[in-house]
Amino acid sequence: MNGDVVLFGGSAHPALAAEISTQLSVPLSPVRMTRFANDCLEVQLQANCRERDVFLIQPLVPPVQEHLVELLLMADAARGASAARVTAVMPHYAYARSDKKDKPRISIGGRLVADLMVTAGVNRVLTLTLHAPQVHGFFSVPVDHLHALRELAGYFGGRDLSSAVVVVPDLGYAKRAATFARRLGLPLAAGAKERFSDSRVSISAIIGDVAGRDVIVIDDEIARGTTMFELLERLREQDVRSIAVACTHGLFTDGALDKLAAAEDVTEIVCTNSVPVPASNPKLQVLTVAPILAEAIRRIHGGESVSALFDT
Repeated sequence: MNGDVVLFGGSAHPALAAEISTQLSVPLSPVRMTRFANDCLEVQLQANCRERDVFLIQPLVPPVQEHLVELLLMADAARGASAARVTAVMPHYAYARSDKKDKPRISIGGRLVADLMVTAGVNRVLTLTLHAPQVHGFFSVPVDHLHALRELAGYFGGRDLSSAVVVVPDLGYAKRAATFARRLGLPLAAGAKERFSDSRVSISAIIGDVAGRDVIVIDDEIARGTTMFELLERLREQDVRSIAVACTHGLFTDGALDKLAAAEDVTEIVCTNSVPVPASNPKLQVLTVAPILAEAIRRIHGGESVSALFDT
């Protein structure tokens, strides 16, 4: 890539930023973060941005508010430095879960944060596996919405899947799960899920034939694991033979990784490095998404099709 590209990484996921930098053969330019006595942050981008294509690599991961403000300040600094274009490379958009008004007088954070980013100076967004597809429309700037289904399917491909079935915890993710299942040539089953709160869900039944089969559970993210643990109970009632758990965003808060791995019928847990994985475990496999993000950056800069990176 030519010298018109500048990469900056925030503090959210320096390992992924470094890997993307290596894939592109473009060095990461330094960012100086200063915290004042009143707890306010100041950002200085320590490389020339004038009339250059600037990419800010910063997933919104815990502490989400801290990393969001960093991203907003980096975008503002790039715009103020006369960048030709500012692209937020945001592999995980945490506020995508706040996408609708399902209670009286609640905020819709997904839309508000999208507006804040555009106001700060973001001209384009590159993201990965939004929690709900409609969040794409919250942004008033172009959004390149990638997925990691090829990487996840590639991990499971090449093994004996003759008795396997793909299971999705709820129908909301069924369309993307069907793409994953189709790549592996497997049938799809889905949970009938109802969410009551962030920490309480109910899966009343599993729609599809899973009895006595090897199950691959696929979801967009695992945080506390509330949905996953409920699904595991329903699968055990069907006497499944084994369970592999796969997701794009492995947040694994509140010790969810160790709790999942402690289940004897869970043979493996697979996620990507879209977010920093907080712990390691013998059952955990972490797949890299740096190559697909780097290729998307190259295509964005070169004016090429990003959708051509994958077929649906």
